[in-house]
Amino acid sequence: MSNVSRVRGPRRPVMASAAVTVLALGASGCVTVHGEREVVPAATRSEAARALKDFLAAYNKADKTFDPAADAARITGPLGAINQGGLKSRGVQHPDGNPNHVPLELTDVSYAIPKKASWPRYFVADTRANRRSDLRWLWVFTKGGPDELWRATYLNLVSPRKLPDLKKDKDGFAEPVDVAAKDLALAPSALGKEYTSYLKSGGDAFAPGDHTSGWKAYRDRNSRRAGLAVQYLDEPQNGGAFAPLGLRTEDGGAMVFFSTHHYEKQTAFKGLTPKVGADAKALLKGEVRQSLLLDRVSNQVVVDPKKSDGAKVAFLGRIQGLTGAKGA
Repeated sequence: MSNVSRVRGPRRPVMASAAVTVLALGASGCVTVHGEREVVPAATRSEAARALKDFLAAYNKADKTFDPAADAARITGPLGAINQGGLKSRGVQHPDGNPNHVPLELTDVSYAIPKKASWPRYFVADTRANRRSDLRWLWVFTKGGPDELWRATYLNLVSPRKLPDLKKDKDGFAEPVDVAAKDLALAPSALGKEYTSYLKSGGDAFAPGDHTSGWKAYRDRNSRRAGLAVQYLDEPQNGGAFAPLGLRTEDGGAMVFFSTHHYEKQTAFKGLTPKVGADAKALLKGEVRQSLLLDRVSNQVVVDPKKSDGAKVAFLGRIQGLTGAKGA
């Protein structure tokens, strides 16, 4: 995708349907069952397909014009922050639009739609794309209420051989995971906090890999360069459209999407100035004299195993994007 960057490894620092009301007439009169309280499918399959189609049309328009307003109504959460930041930056660099635009095409689509009560509601679309066709593109769509639009909230690119089998009922619907689930290695609501703590101090909650031990090692090495000191500050994001979302896997674990916020402050030694890349320059506020603060949002998907298995949380994928830059 031209306005998000997929993190491949440590070599680069990064990178719910309308309320359902059923009216039954019986001997005792009318009985109303509200979707806000009853467990119902988050969306019909046709509704999910329409949400994906509408988003894709808006996304391609935005990618062609580099206009953040073109898909702002169809995107939210961490993917929204990454997408809008990328469009804004590229729009400054290419005011006439994207000279290399190729429409994103999604095929071989399957949907994992959970049954749940209340809002928000969500589903996962598992697709193949005309870019990086060797990977599966996992999109999470959320809807905050009966009068809201479905919006793309998370996106991760995952190797097909690493995808876990999701738990499905007899009708083919998935099972959502409570964010406070205590039977998992880490409760979904704790993933962001544990991950940001790991990046600072290490630990044993996560399996080693590109986005855990590899990225931490890179940042540790990168914290002091010739003429430059680099500081990192990482924050979990659990509120609103940035809340973690997950589905149960057949083995009792879960596949969970969650979001984090990362700051990188570069401070140059006396007489020097940090180098400002083109993407950062387009988003820059203030003047870079001695320091540069880079603001990034990351969304990731992990396999969170059953606590009783004794296994560690394993990353399936992560995408990060620059959302702001400030000089001082």
